[in-house]
Amino acid sequence: MKKPRKRGGQGALLILTLFLSASGALRVGSGLGVALANSPAQPSPTEPQACAETPAALAEAFNTREAGLVAREAALNDRTAALALANEAINKRLDELAAAEAELKKTLQIADGAAEADLARLTAVYEAMKPADATKLFTEMDPEFAAGFLARMNAGSAAAVLTGMDPGKAYSISVLVAGRNALAPKN
Repeated sequence: MKKPRKRGGQGALLILTLFLSASGALRVGSGLGVALANSPAQPSPTEPQACAETPAALAEAFNTREAGLVAREAALNDRTAALALANEAINKRLDELAAAEAELKKTLQIADGAAEADLARLTAVYEAMKPADATKLFTEMDPEFAAGFLARMNAGSAAAVLTGMDPGKAYSISVLVAGRNALAPKN
């Protein structure tokens, strides 16, 4: 029987693997040293780090600030409530003023209606008078007052009254009647 022959080269393969592994380990090790050299220095764990304020003082500052914020919030809530009450009172007063204004307008309309009715009745009386009697009355009136009534009268009655008046006074009343609406807006 023949002995199986050992193959040569297995030992060489093992040596080559060892060399490659050693080369890789050296490369990793050399980069690790540079990385550690470039890292910032760590304080030693035995040295306490210096704090600007102690935690108790910091907690006290936070509590003081929170108390101030709570006080400001309460003041703002009070002010908001006061503003809401004031707004409600203002709205109530505005409603009262609107109601009073409506009542005043109604009263003024009644008064204006009554005054207009009185003027219409008095104008009808002047128109019904004899022209000679009305002329005497209009001659004694203030020109502006007389102009107001003559403008309301029908043209025939007003002409009869003006005809019997002094020409100067009749002219001044005519000017007043003609200029009554001169300053009225035209648009």
